[in-house]
Amino acid sequence: MIKQGGSGNELRNGEQFEEMTLNLCVLTPNRIVWDSEVKEIILSTNSGQIVVLPNHAPIATAVDIGILRIRLNDQWLTMALMGGFARIGNNEITVLVNDAEANERLS
Repeated sequence: MIKQGGSGNELRNGEQFEEMTLNLCVLTPNRIVWDSEVKEIILSTNSGQIVVLPNHAPIATAVDIGILRIRLNDQWLTMALMGGFARIGNNEITVLVNDAEANERLS
């Protein structure tokens, strides 16, 4: 059984475990905008928003113009994406977009 402990997540016998992460890479033709581990993302696609958590089913999708939401631990960050494509699989997310504008908190 898993319980929420004061210093993080713990198993019943008190052993600590690490929460799984995703490797997110956001690329434009001119630069690498983001390349780091994240806990979760919310991505705007042509068919609506999708939430991507660790062990998500592999997919490739068109990315719509919209906001990418990135969760790092308990903090959410945002990034404007200007359309492109995303590939999700094996806990790796690669987002190729025409342009991206990161919130100043990401810089």
